[in-house]
Amino acid sequence: MSDNDILEMESLSDADYLEGELGMIDEELVYPEEFLPTYHSIKEGSKVAKAQLAEFNEEPDSLFFNDGLRRIDFILVYEDEDKKDFEKRHTYQRRKRRREYFEASLMKMGMELEATRSVVDEKLMFVKVHMPWDVLCTYAEVLHIKLPIQPNDLSSRPSPWRHFSFITKYFYPNEDLITKEADFFTAPFEKDRLEYFYIKDKDLFFTPAMRSRMAYYILSRAPYEIRGNIKKFGITKLLDGSVYKAAYPLHDCRFNVKSNEEGCPNERFLLYNEWAHPKSFYKMQPLDLIRKYYGEKIGIYFAWLGFYTIMLSLAAVVGLGCFIYGYKTQETSTWSKEVCNPEIGGKIVMCPQCDRECKYWRLNSTCEASKKLCIFDNYGTLVFAVFMSIWVTLFLEFWKRYQAELEYEWDTVEFLEQEEPPRPEYEAKCIYERKNPVTGVKENVPYTTCGRCIRVSVGIGTVLFWILLIVASIVAITVYRLAAFFAFSARLRAQELQPLKEYVTPQMATSVTASLISFVVIMILNVLYERVAVWITDFELPRTKTDYENSLTLKMFLFQFVNYYSSCFYIAFAKGKAVGYPGEPVYLLGKYRNEECDPGGCLIELTTQLSIIMGGKAIWNNFQEVLLPWVKNLIFRYCTHVASQKVIPRWEQDYELQPMSKLGLFYEYLEMVIQFGFVTLFVASFPLAPVLALVNNVFEIRVDAWKMTTQFRRIMPEKAQHIGAWQPILQGVAILAVATNSMIIAFTSDMIPRLVYYWSFSVYPYGDHASNTMEGYINSSLSTFNTSDFSEHSRPMNASESITTCRYRDFRYPPGHPRQYEFTMYYWHVIAAKLAFIIVVEHIVYLTKFILAYVIPDVPYAVREQMKREKYLTQVILHETNLKLVTKRLKPVDDEIFKHIEETVPKEDIELDF
Repeated sequence: MSDNDILEMESLSDADYLEGELGMIDEELVYPEEFLPTYHSIKEGSKVAKAQLAEFNEEPDSLFFNDGLRRIDFILVYEDEDKKDFEKRHTYQRRKRRREYFEASLMKMGMELEATRSVVDEKLMFVKVHMPWDVLCTYAEVLHIKLPIQPNDLSSRPSPWRHFSFITKYFYPNEDLITKEADFFTAPFEKDRLEYFYIKDKDLFFTPAMRSRMAYYILSRAPYEIRGNIKKFGITKLLDGSVYKAAYPLHDCRFNVKSNEEGCPNERFLLYNEWAHPKSFYKMQPLDLIRKYYGEKIGIYFAWLGFYTIMLSLAAVVGLGCFIYGYKTQETSTWSKEVCNPEIGGKIVMCPQCDRECKYWRLNSTCEASKKLCIFDNYGTLVFAVFMSIWVTLFLEFWKRYQAELEYEWDTVEFLEQEEPPRPEYEAKCIYERKNPVTGVKENVPYTTCGRCIRVSVGIGTVLFWILLIVASIVAITVYRLAAFFAFSARLRAQELQPLKEYVTPQMATSVTASLISFVVIMILNVLYERVAVWITDFELPRTKTDYENSLTLKMFLFQFVNYYSSCFYIAFAKGKAVGYPGEPVYLLGKYRNEECDPGGCLIELTTQLSIIMGGKAIWNNFQEVLLPWVKNLIFRYCTHVASQKVIPRWEQDYELQPMSKLGLFYEYLEMVIQFGFVTLFVASFPLAPVLALVNNVFEIRVDAWKMTTQFRRIMPEKAQHIGAWQPILQGVAILAVATNSMIIAFTSDMIPRLVYYWSFSVYPYGDHASNTMEGYINSSLSTFNTSDFSEHSRPMNASESITTCRYRDFRYPPGHPRQYEFTMYYWHVIAAKLAFIIVVEHIVYLTKFILAYVIPDVPYAVREQMKREKYLTQVILHETNLKLVTKRLKPVDDEIFKHIEETVPKEDIELDF
């Protein structure tokens, strides 16, 4: 293959590669002779499809083949080439040959197929896939599926809420409808020891989720083309190449109508009524049924989301109490009353906060903003921040325990991850050959070592570029803040020293509009970067699906962390920190004067930013998740012109639903982890964050349940032991949250300066107070500036000559002092107090977190005992039984040896040594 051919193949998309490069050799495809009879059975199935439709119309929810005996384990959908135009016939013939070879391979591997033509669209063909008992047993052993060997004889620990069952029963799914699953000890299935497994009914021994998982395992490995020594295989590549239009397991019934089919469990109907229906929003989730129907990967997500939501209820109660405390004390706060007092705040003239156009203003113009700030900036906030640092540790530790229980109950404790097959996109571009360092066998790879370095470098460079783009957007929004504050200051204070409105200040107007713009920019960048991140990950060509998801997880979380949190970090730790003083202000880019905080601090702006981003994101996500799938399904049904779903079979009803994205669950996790960051990283500035998160998650659980149950095809069941890479990400956010919250209290809020003022009367008095009181704090926290010291560039236009001094937020010596405009001793005391606060709080909280993590075991004692009991039973029932069989087989051989010795050797020569 020439270099030009390689470059051309690299430029093709995966689908183009499958259609082009692989399609060119279809004419050379050689079909094994033993596969030829299966082609005729496939074609015959298509011919009799019309005769089967009458039965399907009578039984639209049938889950069986036409004989009513063989269960459908998977559905394949394709378009019939014979119905296409003659001009496109050549392309479709190539696809047809691949499809026939693939279906023949499936039948050769033991699967049974039956073809049926669509009722709605005659061009569509549905291939039903069934796995016989022997095939199920074989692949259950291959996949190490754990199945029951004996009922659990250990008494379960009684629930601490059992005495309140007359109340709690209303918060659980109806036990008459969703019965509790029988508890068994399990062991990895072995076909040769079938008699030792607990089998009551062969048809029910393997659950539909297990059957679908095994079917997909075969579909992913069945070959569809052999070219020399190269074998092409897998349903994924056939879907990418449009050989098949869809492949999915079946829902067992309609979500809102109970099936009349004999033996149908109606699990989808039960999930909808007891889980996804809005009327069940207050009920606990039927996790065992979710896991049984959708698999462990979906089950563990909803278990984590439900546990997170329950833990949020505790944080929400404390946060709401903190908010109510602040709301009740806003009118009695001494420093807030001083701001609003006409005799104090009304007589304090503040310096302009921008050059030339801004005017002097009275401190009491920020009265309402100061009252609102008291709601969030109070001593209760400090207690709540420390509480949340402990809460997040308890959440993660108790989740580990709960996850360990689920691992045992769902048989994923010793889940053996099979070596994943390469992704189709990876295999399609394998054009280089190398020696595997582990096996020593030559294998094809899509790039050389140098090529991989180039791909990774391009990926890292692209991620860094987008992160810098976010930083640039933050700078642009900061410039907007400066320009908007300049405009609002000129208009909202058009009359000298008088605010236009009581509730609208330049700071508040700037903060709200900037937060809205920031939210819009965040959502736009988020949509764009999602595509860029997927493109980068595709370009890097990870070998397996796990590698792909891990790489994409890192990129997406890193980007969204910067995207969502950067504006909050700016307000919390950058705004108002380097502004100079009116005589020598600090300028951004040498032109724009840096923003200053309100005299009460920047905390209220951080609260506004968080509330807008959290609220807007929650509303947008739920709107998108509910509306888009519903509209798409509605349009599809309208285009098909089918009057009623009752006239079409189960597999066609499911085909009309939306396919679940390959990364659908990834985006669900990402959404919740970003929310977790808002709840923990900045909770010191917004105690209502857990309340908003709790309300959102109550809806999120039901919205996700509703769309999976009603709007999407049945998701392919997958095994999962835990939440994967998200666990260390959550732990990292929890560690960072301690530092951010302590720094918010120290540097963003005004709590430390107030505490220094409150307790310093006997050591180093600041102000005129002589006891533990906050009287005079506002006057003490404002420095004085002589208006004659303004530079010509920053001097206010048309200023009154009667104003000789103005005040500004800082701790500097007044004009006329030998060290005028330099920092006072109070400033350095406050800085020392802030640093000491951060060090002490962080060490106390981190020590508490460490102690809690050490004291709380990751695996509950009862679960450890059950795991030991299960291992013991597995040893006794399976391994010792096998030893007895070996001993029994050897016994006849030993008898023959002794008999031969007795016949050939004299008795006096036989010595037995015991």
